[in-house]
Amino acid sequence: MKEIAQSPFTILLAFTVALCSGTAAAQTYPAKPVRLIIPFPPGGSNDIVGRLIASKLSERLGKQVIADNRGGAGGVIGTEIAAKSEPDGHTLLIISSAYAINASLYKLPYDPIKAFTPVAKLGTGPNVLTVHPSVAVNSVKDLIALAKQQPGKLNFAAAGVGSFQHLGTELFRMLAGIDIAIVQFKGGGPAMIDLIGGHTQATLGSLIQFMPHIKSGKVKALGTGGAKRSVVLPDVPTIAEASVSGYEANNWWGVLAPAGTPPSIVGRLHRELTAILNLAEIQKRFLEQGAEVDEMGPAEFGAFITAETAKWARVVKEGNIKVE
Repeated sequence: MKEIAQSPFTILLAFTVALCSGTAAAQTYPAKPVRLIIPFPPGGSNDIVGRLIASKLSERLGKQVIADNRGGAGGVIGTEIAAKSEPDGHTLLIISSAYAINASLYKLPYDPIKAFTPVAKLGTGPNVLTVHPSVAVNSVKDLIALAKQQPGKLNFAAAGVGSFQHLGTELFRMLAGIDIAIVQFKGGGPAMIDLIGGHTQATLGSLIQFMPHIKSGKVKALGTGGAKRSVVLPDVPTIAEASVSGYEANNWWGVLAPAGTPPSIVGRLHRELTAILNLAEIQKRFLEQGAEVDEMGPAEFGAFITAETAKWARVVKEGNIKVE
């Protein structure tokens, strides 16, 4: 069969139609409520950031943005739902470092690079080493000493195999040279609840998640995982300065849309999210919980995700971390 050559006029017409369709989509968007999928249970850092953004995005778009928690398999279940959704801007996904880590842990039912269109990076924040008040330690050095006195006895809660909490804890265990038990939960929320209940003794979770419970005294903060001290916990040393040289672990959050979402809609969402992140109220909310706004546009965020995926692939390989 012969191929039918397309004239320059036909190609131009097709381009014009596509351009007009995208413009029309942007003008009518959103036509219905927008669903923001949070691929983890309530209570974790993704949930906190997602709900904070959803509330303001509802105001900006003039349609309700519904936060939809779809936890399971370290974030893979909710992410798959988003990947298979219509690419019309009415389904979005909030992601964190777990998104980049999962690429090396699971046989994913979606391509982490090709299945989505990056919209914007939202923020970043360190993890924090916390213990239940019943644990008789007041510093990172104290906790390490206790772990060495009782090898394999201290239980650290984590948000699932390969999660930010898990890898941050593995890094701490390796650099501190201690033998601890890492107890896996189905998300940061359940892990936090278990620690507050005193069933586990410690955890290394996102500061943005644990800040309210540090303030209330439900957990004790021993050290933060950033390169410098947190502005909201200036009296708490970094884990590195406290005795674990070289330790640094930061989480991050961003928004993706299914691949094929019209560029005009992605652009609209990016502009609205940028406006939200520039609000003094939002910047204050991030800082109060130990994180900070860190905005990136679609192209820059896409390159960042690719780099993070490669970085965590090396960590997973060197740590021989596998999903059971």
